[in-house]
Amino acid sequence: MNFLTSLHSCDALLDEPHEDTPVSDARPAVPEPVQEAIRTLIRWAGDDPAREGLLDTPARVARAWREYCGGYGEDPSVHLTRQFEEVGGYNEIVLLKDIPFQSHCEHHMAPITGKASIAYLPRNRVVGISKLARVLHGYARRLQIQERLTAQVAQCIWDNLQPLGVAVTIEAQHGCMTGRGVRTPGVGMVTSRMMGTFLDDPRSRKEVLALMGY
Repeated sequence: MNFLTSLHSCDALLDEPHEDTPVSDARPAVPEPVQEAIRTLIRWAGDDPAREGLLDTPARVARAWREYCGGYGEDPSVHLTRQFEEVGGYNEIVLLKDIPFQSHCEHHMAPITGKASIAYLPRNRVVGISKLARVLHGYARRLQIQERLTAQVAQCIWDNLQPLGVAVTIEAQHGCMTGRGVRTPGVGMVTSRMMGTFLDDPRSRKEVLALMGY
């Protein structure tokens, strides 16, 4: 088993919940003003919030949005605090490729769905690879624009791991374009952020983009 495979396996075990950990089924209470705001939106859309099928919709929508925007309640950098220095001399690119994610556009609150690839060139320490995905989701679970999401993920890794280089690419579809407005489905938007050696060295940049599939 090589170093990265071993690290991945250990990281998965650390993230696995203990079988004795209690799971709560309690749903958070939704304040009446929040529910009324959603009823107002339903009326504005042309439906009747008092009809049977919509009676519980305001509470459901409110709870869903608390979940969609759960990233506001966390600091993604905490996922990078546990680091490993025993890397066995490994000094090449570490890449987590095609991580699926969902976010919401801050302009229309429409879904953004896509995948991200996150790479870094370690200086002398690494993190469990699942933590890279957790950083992505911590920023994605907020009202976002894709450009800022890309930059935030890269900056977080750069600041906390202090690697030689960071590269982040995101490819996503935007509901504000596919479901409204120009209504053009199947269109993907690609953004990238390069830092350190991936920005300064054309050969390193070419290598990481090739590994990402670009």
